[in-house]
Amino acid sequence: MATAYSPTNFVNPLSLNSRSHDKPVLFDSLKTTTPFLGSTYKLRPTSIQFNQPSLHRRCAVVAVSEVVKEKKVKSSSNLLITKEEGLDLYGDMVLGRAFEDMCAQMYYRGKMFGFVHLYNGQEAVSTGFIKLLKKEDSVVSTYRDHVHAVSKGVPARAVMSELFGKTTGCCRGQGGSMHMFSKEHNLIGGFAFIGEGIPVATGAAFTSKYRREVLKEADCDHVTLAFFGDGTCNNGQFFECLNMAALWKLPIVFVVENNLWAIGMSHLRATSDPQIYKKGPAFGMPGVHVDGMDVLKVREVAQEAIGRARRGEGPTLVECETYRFRGHSLADPDELRDPAEKAHYAARDPITALKNYLIESKLASEAELKAIDKKIDEVVEDAVEFADASPHPPRSQLLENVFADPKGFGIGADGRYRCEDPKFTEGTAHV
Repeated sequence: MATAYSPTNFVNPLSLNSRSHDKPVLFDSLKTTTPFLGSTYKLRPTSIQFNQPSLHRRCAVVAVSEVVKEKKVKSSSNLLITKEEGLDLYGDMVLGRAFEDMCAQMYYRGKMFGFVHLYNGQEAVSTGFIKLLKKEDSVVSTYRDHVHAVSKGVPARAVMSELFGKTTGCCRGQGGSMHMFSKEHNLIGGFAFIGEGIPVATGAAFTSKYRREVLKEADCDHVTLAFFGDGTCNNGQFFECLNMAALWKLPIVFVVENNLWAIGMSHLRATSDPQIYKKGPAFGMPGVHVDGMDVLKVREVAQEAIGRARRGEGPTLVECETYRFRGHSLADPDELRDPAEKAHYAARDPITALKNYLIESKLASEAELKAIDKKIDEVVEDAVEFADASPHPPRSQLLENVFADPKGFGIGADGRYRCEDPKFTEGTAHV
């Protein structure tokens, strides 16, 4: 039998109609192989075999990789989701897509500035994971963070206003596209540099564990999701935090949104082993590969990973193979990717796939879904109107939230600004 570290140790893809009263265990170790789902390239084969690890270090390497396009479901007991769940997933994905499409319009009309990175095509990942969270759970995002924010419950008005640089934004207009934050919704950023959010997410997960085990807050079962891309997985913070999270059994799920491209660098050219999820067992945690264009498959893996974290069983590394339908940012003409590759993934649009599943499974009618589309359009239009009418921040706000005091030099024991003390510059005349 192959060990848990064997490169050939994967789980068979789950059938859409395979669910029964006996829930499949996604993280079991079965022996099969799988390429990346829709990639136009094949993974390099490997014959590396590892020695049998000690029992306490055994972790599954699994793959869940079937596309959502099943035939008719025979009975409601075979359905993967309820009608309410299906409509909620659909509405969230449509909101993410419509919001980003509107962002593109507003950017080109000069309403937004700087770099704006859109999420089109990757909605199944955000929705599949975040809609399973409780309000107290935390999400740490990247520079491609708008949709993570709205999925977590941040109002579309607040996100759009932030993009417009207005005081009504979730960061009062000081964060912008890459730095969404909401304490109320436990959205801990938006980070412009790749990898810098992973240590923050690890710290958030440590806080949950500390509150539960040291402060004895028995009801603190909060989970943290750390989202990042394939380009981040060659950075040191990624490996350091996997190690810490596994060592301390932190309640965190590391979600790799592998859209196959790090700006203009193909993932297959940038890493020695492109199967990112296999790095999980190296640190003593399960590694899972899932079709990131299929919200139902993402959701099924997310349920297991989030459940493990909430039960105190430690972290999971989940690699979601997905694809962005636009360039790296709105400043990117997107001329480096093969048109055939882009067309291949466009044909696997996750929103269209879910829509077809809902209709074919008789969970929703075309009219019901069109009503959701119309409602979402109204929400996005309202967000734009609200943001456009909102005021710009005053100049006096520039130094707020930068230093401990607005003058930037600290406050002395007497409560006065240190820079106002006559002795503040004493001893520096020779400099």
